Amino acid sequence: MKRRLAREKAFQSLFQIEVSDIEPKVAMGHVLEEGEREDEFLRSLVLGTMAHKEEIDTLIEQHLENWSFSRLANVEKAVLRLAVYEMKFEADIPINVSMNEAIELAKVFGGEESGRFVNGVLVKITKQFSK
Repeated sequence: MKRRLAREKAFQSLFQIEVSDIEPKVAMGHVLEEGEREDEFLRSLVLGTMAHKEEIDTLIEQHLENWSFSRLANVEKAVLRLAVYEMKFEADIPINVSMNEAIELAKVFGGEESGRFVNGVLVKITKQFSK
């Protein structure tokens, strides 16, 4: 499975976990096509994001301007969590790649302004990271 597809499926899994409060393994099973095997990168993204969820959420909340974390739409929440996990815990992935992938996911799955919103938040967060 290509990384872009794994990210999309990780996003979909994280979205399901947020909306339906289901176990990560169940959510990953729901997003896989018939005959498609679970990918190591997909597993790493979903399980890693969930393992560090509180830390990630705190980091996101610290960088929201005039907005509370609880008001974030589920799409933006899942995209931001995934991106922040990648930037903070996946050392082999350049920050700009994580950002660009997150913005694309937000544009595809979110509302009209989702891409710009995600970009704005991630730009602030990336100032903390250097790769």
